[in-house]
Amino acid sequence: MALTTLDTQIALVVIDLQRGIVALPTAHPGSEIVERSVALLDAFRRHGLPVVLVNVTGGAPGRTDQGRHTGDFPAGFADLLPELKQQPSDHLVTKRTWGAFTNTDLAAYLREQGVTQVVLAGIATSIGVESTARFANELGLNVTLAVDAMTDLNADAHTNSVTRIFPRLGETGTTQEVLDLLERSRA
Repeated sequence: MALTTLDTQIALVVIDLQRGIVALPTAHPGSEIVERSVALLDAFRRHGLPVVLVNVTGGAPGRTDQGRHTGDFPAGFADLLPELKQQPSDHLVTKRTWGAFTNTDLAAYLREQGVTQVVLAGIATSIGVESTARFANELGLNVTLAVDAMTDLNADAHTNSVTRIFPRLGETGTTQEVLDLLERSRA
């Protein structure tokens, strides 16, 4: 874990902290992930930096060995958690695939804001977070991953993403490290 710097044009992207996802059994307590994500949200908003809240309302079509969800989600499944304190200035991205960039306006929004770096947090590490990190990296964005502000449905998948995949896509660190670097860079 080695965070070096934060760009001046940075955005926070919080993935799938919604009722239906946070209610699932995860490797780390969802309440801790929400608490750390809220700390990031508060800091980014305080500094007037772009905040993107992502939710998921469906899945990509196609066959998989594990099957896929084919019906409607229960009422309230996609509702963002009230703890996130969604603001009018937050950009909402509703996705129907794993990654927040596919078939959404996220890339255009970040370009419009002049963003050169994203900080990622959310659930699930190996699914929504990793897919979004891969695409951000491919777009040429600097990627920072707040690894203690994310979890997965599977502990091994979380560990694999954090230890093997994320160091190849960006820089990893804790929420506190991101917050400290943000405060130093904005002082």
